[in-house]
Amino acid sequence: MFVNMIDILNKSREGHYGVIAPNICNEDTARAAIEAAAETNSPIILDLIYSATPDITLLAQIVKYLADRVSVPVALNLDHGGDFKLHIEAVRAGFSSIMVDRSSMPYEQNVAEVAELVKVAHSVGMSVEAELGHVGTAADGDGQTSDLYTNVDQAADFVARTGCDALAVAIGTAHGKYPAGYVPHLDFDRLHELYEAVEVPLVLHGGSGSGDENLARATREGITKVNVGTSLFSAGMQNLAEHAAELTRANLGYKMISDAYKAELIRHMELVGQVGKA
Repeated sequence: MFVNMIDILNKSREGHYGVIAPNICNEDTARAAIEAAAETNSPIILDLIYSATPDITLLAQIVKYLADRVSVPVALNLDHGGDFKLHIEAVRAGFSSIMVDRSSMPYEQNVAEVAELVKVAHSVGMSVEAELGHVGTAADGDGQTSDLYTNVDQAADFVARTGCDALAVAIGTAHGKYPAGYVPHLDFDRLHELYEAVEVPLVLHGGSGSGDENLARATREGITKVNVGTSLFSAGMQNLAEHAAELTRANLGYKMISDAYKAELIRHMELVGQVGKA
């Protein structure tokens, strides 16, 4: 069933478990993610970046069609939304929620632009994820830069003034693929302070490669939503590469990718405790 993202997140915050939000890019990945949720009786949030598909409206309709055919809660979130026009397109497409990412902007501009889109989203029953601090790119070493971490003193003010429903926080992770052998150090003390400072669900971006124990601990100690993309797509591409010689039809390649994507997703879902929580 297709639901508002905040319905999933409020329950997971109350239950002290996490919910993986896999990045999707097409029907195959959407199907794989929803199948993973249905097979494990788990809630799921699908994250879609605007640039990942040529038509977010079409993919949103596919997601809703698939979601309506399972009994577990499924939400669709616009990940790292860009300018105002793109958010309105997601609203019209019927997403469950939008992420208004203004984290690289000055604080007051972040507050003002998030608050404006919160009014729009709430008027049509959608939720809003925002970001305070900045989760940059692993390849640039951003996760190691404490200057980008979320300011605890600003967090309560930000949530109160914007009215956002969930808050993405920067505590040491970064997007994309980390250098070989590197596992980020997460600032759990800061996470605990943020959890006490705000009452909305907290989101961790850059879940891929951040360490199984880190993800499990983070969701036990305050994180509610965990975004994962690179690990899932990498698993799919690795499976395809390993079995490329077996390909007899092109569609088998898509299946090899989606099968491994789904298996890696389920592994992450088990880590954060969402299995059986639908």
